[in-house]
Amino acid sequence: MSAPLDLDEYAFELPEEQIAQHPLKSRDASRLLRLDRSSGAISGEHRVHELPELLSPGDLLVVNATQVLSARLLGQKASGGRAEALLMGADPSGQPRTYRALIRSGGRLRVGLKFTFTHEEASLEAELIALHTDGEATLLFAGAQDPLSMGEAPLPPYIQKARPTENGPEQRAEDLERYQTVYARAPGAIAAPTAGLHLTRPLLETLASADIGYAEVILHVGAGTFRPLSEESLRLGTLHSEHYQLPEDTAEAIERTRAKGGRVIAVGTTTTRVLEARATDAGGVRPGEGQTDLFIRPGDRFRVVDGLMTNFHLPRSSLLLLVAAFAGQAPVMAAYRHAVQSGYRFYSYGDAMLIV
Repeated sequence: MSAPLDLDEYAFELPEEQIAQHPLKSRDASRLLRLDRSSGAISGEHRVHELPELLSPGDLLVVNATQVLSARLLGQKASGGRAEALLMGADPSGQPRTYRALIRSGGRLRVGLKFTFTHEEASLEAELIALHTDGEATLLFAGAQDPLSMGEAPLPPYIQKARPTENGPEQRAEDLERYQTVYARAPGAIAAPTAGLHLTRPLLETLASADIGYAEVILHVGAGTFRPLSEESLRLGTLHSEHYQLPEDTAEAIERTRAKGGRVIAVGTTTTRVLEARATDAGGVRPGEGQTDLFIRPGDRFRVVDGLMTNFHLPRSSLLLLVAAFAGQAPVMAAYRHAVQSGYRFYSYGDAMLIV
């Protein structure tokens, strides 16, 4: 069992101007801070496009190929006032055209509240039919149109998601493309696996030519990624449950990598959670599909992942705890302090670390 956690040990001060509001023009131009897992020392400062020189022939890069849904709806309440809904998937009740959602609007939410969501020339009516814990609600949509066809990129709250216009906020065009990995293929996430946002097709081709393998898993990132760690998660040692897939091809690629002495390099904490949730004692993985609530924190053992590429995460978050579990609390927090002092860009559109 993991030791009790003091989240204050995973806090840091970050100037607001270092929270990246826009992606860089080139995905792989982001800075890449290299941390040596064995010594805990910073071992270099690079750019993501240098990744082929930082890995070794025979290594295997594993990515999360989830596709982010256009899950953010903008509109207004029938009674007036702007409203925003983040759709988190079909309601568990199975009632047709019902979705669980996080709703932001002025005033108190109540059953019976009605909304009109708009996108370009189209509009869609919805009614709040149930309220749940953690601020969630169930929306019932009218008509036959798919609500997700009305949505925009579900950027996290620390990014200024839109510019104001006289008709309300308007989505930045860049977000529709850039808040999505180039290899996204399986719709289902409401947040991006952000480490993968740095990778490009030409970079993946260069990695392949350097005999660095490529494999995919799926983890549909859910609403929990936006929320602070709850007391229940800390007490039970579990996180919000998320759907995953680990294909047979990926399990076989890991087995081949192990057989020839290569390393398994996870791109992102979401990839890491899938691999470690399906780990065998021999360092391989079991293919399969299901739900995982795995909470990796300091004191836990890694059985599959040998290296980790990851963005810089929010303080006191489960993502930061996973990184600290992989490389040690003191080295990771020292690296974060270095990144702050050196002007690195943080969070979803920010820079990255490579821990090997």
